[in-house]
Amino acid sequence: MTSTPPTLLDLDITGIAHGGTFIARHEGRVVFVSDAIPGERVRARLTADSTDDAKSFWRAETIEVLEASEHRRPHIWPEADVSRDPADRPGGADLGHIDLAHQRVLKRQVLAEALDRFAGEGLRAPEIEAVDSSDGTGWRTRVSLHVDEDGVVGPFATRSHRAIPVASHPLARPAVAEAAAALRDARPGRVDLIEPADGRVRVIRRDDTAPRGPRGRGRGSRSTPEIVHEQVGDRRFQLDADGFWQVHPRAASVLDAAVYALLDGHVDESSTHYDLYGGVGLFGATLGDLGGTDIVTVESSRRATEHARVNLAHLDATAVTARVDRFLAGLPANAGAGAVVLDPPRAGAGRAVVDALHELAPDAIAYVACDPVALARDLGTFRGHGWNVEALRAFDLFPHSHHFEVVALLTR
Repeated sequence: MTSTPPTLLDLDITGIAHGGTFIARHEGRVVFVSDAIPGERVRARLTADSTDDAKSFWRAETIEVLEASEHRRPHIWPEADVSRDPADRPGGADLGHIDLAHQRVLKRQVLAEALDRFAGEGLRAPEIEAVDSSDGTGWRTRVSLHVDEDGVVGPFATRSHRAIPVASHPLARPAVAEAAAALRDARPGRVDLIEPADGRVRVIRRDDTAPRGPRGRGRGSRSTPEIVHEQVGDRRFQLDADGFWQVHPRAASVLDAAVYALLDGHVDESSTHYDLYGGVGLFGATLGDLGGTDIVTVESSRRATEHARVNLAHLDATAVTARVDRFLAGLPANAGAGAVVLDPPRAGAGRAVVDALHELAPDAIAYVACDPVALARDLGTFRGHGWNVEALRAFDLFPHSHHFEVVALLTR
């Protein structure tokens, strides 16, 4: 027989979970709580999907802080502050109530727990490196807002598809925030605001029924998208205005430098080197800078591959439009490889790709990860094949959110 749980719970927060929520327990059941900090005591409201005792865990939203952590700060986004009803808090800054230094401590804990659980013994999580000395605001070069049937423009509420009107966008670049504030008479759907390297904000309006490709333009878009350019060092990359590019203005340069440092000494002129999930060719160019002359970049988005072909023309690289797992499965036995850059989407590479890379037997792999749990699972699979994780670096490229990037070096 099931019973209805209480609506409000007073909870002691004991840890942070992957995904930006926090951990508490109520009568032995795990409760994932938003807008809290480990060490706090909070009053939290159970969400609508936590309705009975049959659930293995509940979700709750903090509505009052009973005993605050020393690391709690006024939320960087006033509209997302705990003083507002949870239904009216916009998503996208789930750690914005925590001081920046402690955010990085908590992110390292998430990474350490993922490695311990999925990657096997002996891997120590690195410190999360800051990429600038600012207060963590003003970095988003790409912002998506939503317009409802009543013309309300704003981000979605956390864990919701309801647009929330806001007066500020503190994580956005100043010009993007200004363009967002100026939006008027928008039709229902989504509005993407994009500031490439030239500093001019593009406003792209789209119907929400048109899904986006993982690395290219929105698949439902009928018109040819505008081509913009991004800069990494002295290299210039063209891409569709609504195509994939790192959202922090320094992210591409930071990750390029990290991959370069890890693969230095592993790239030569006699081997074929692979840039997998290569997008518009950022890491293919890194392989070229390291001395590679036979470079293959593989990406499922046709538009991104077309841009990669242009961006890597000076290297005479081969740009292939294909799913990575299918491409690797189609390589001849014992093809061999020098270095591989593996930059999968949030779900990770997965066992099929890891197994295929093991069979390919490259000299070294630089794995660029945006999800710590997916990375840890893949590292565990690599280690099961006998690969060594020689180095790990982590970067706080998305301050005030739970996201961060990790780069790993694997050798046989």
